[in-house]
Amino acid sequence: MAPRAVWSGAITFGLVTIPVGLYSATEDHTIHFHQYVRGTSDRVRVQRVNERTGDVVPNDDIVKGREVEDEIVVVEPDELREIAPGRSRAIDVVEFVDLAEIDPVYFDRTYWVAPSDDRYTHSYGLLCRALAQSNRAGIATVTMHGREHLTALRADGDVLVLQTLFWADEVRDPAEQLSSLPVDDEPKQQELDTAIQLVAAMTTTWKPDQYEDTYTARVEQLIADKREGREVVPAEAPAEATDVGGLLDALRRSVEAAGGRGRSGEGDGSDDDGSGGEDDRGDDADALATLSKAELSRRARELDIAGRSTMNRDELARAVAEAGSSARAS
Repeated sequence: MAPRAVWSGAITFGLVTIPVGLYSATEDHTIHFHQYVRGTSDRVRVQRVNERTGDVVPNDDIVKGREVEDEIVVVEPDELREIAPGRSRAIDVVEFVDLAEIDPVYFDRTYWVAPSDDRYTHSYGLLCRALAQSNRAGIATVTMHGREHLTALRADGDVLVLQTLFWADEVRDPAEQLSSLPVDDEPKQQELDTAIQLVAAMTTTWKPDQYEDTYTARVEQLIADKREGREVVPAEAPAEATDVGGLLDALRRSVEAAGGRGRSGEGDGSDDDGSGGEDDRGDDADALATLSKAELSRRARELDIAGRSTMNRDELARAVAEAGSSARAS
């Protein structure tokens, strides 16, 4: 079945109009559970009831409303559509901005944009190339799913992407949400230099397909274990907080475990030639004991260790050590 557009309309910028459709760029792979009465197979379902009578209310009898000064104002769906006739079918680009200027906190949902007809592929491709070469995004408004969205239209290779943005008043100020801002003192220069070395040593190329949703895999394993009557193995406890007095030592050991690239003075990690530096990093038990679970998971991906997504930290360390030994022996 061909993918179906979740919205159709047109991009407008200046005097140019390009009919397009929007397609969801992401999907949720979260495991969803039903609800049951404990000890039975009876499903529990959510129903909409009249809070005064307790009676179930049919969907056709439910309307939207808002209480204003003790008066309930009812609004029909058609009335909402009527107040945004043309705007609801257009992505109105009002200006272009440098893409790097948009703080990632503003990004919400992502949609692929496609021309609605082959006749518009030329103008679509022209806009895509212009945005890609200028590294800019078109700021536009669009009415979709019953609300107006602020959006950023940008190029991603040979396709246009529309990302809905939060409005400015929807982004919370950290100074108002946190009792105090954490960064309030200057760290020791030696600590800062070592932390920068650690960041450099752990820097690599962004490859999203290397990362896996380990929690979903563990939920699936939990369901399988319970079904087969196997013992459920709990996850490891979170690591204890690093004491300030031991911070510098922990940073130094982390740099050594990550490969020591920061010590060479080449902060960009350019000494990594991609030829497989596992031997140089020394995958012995002492070195692996200092690594975080995230770093162990990264090494497990590099070694293509099967079943890594369901392993706890200790299991990952053992698997990485064994794989490293096998690689050196061969």
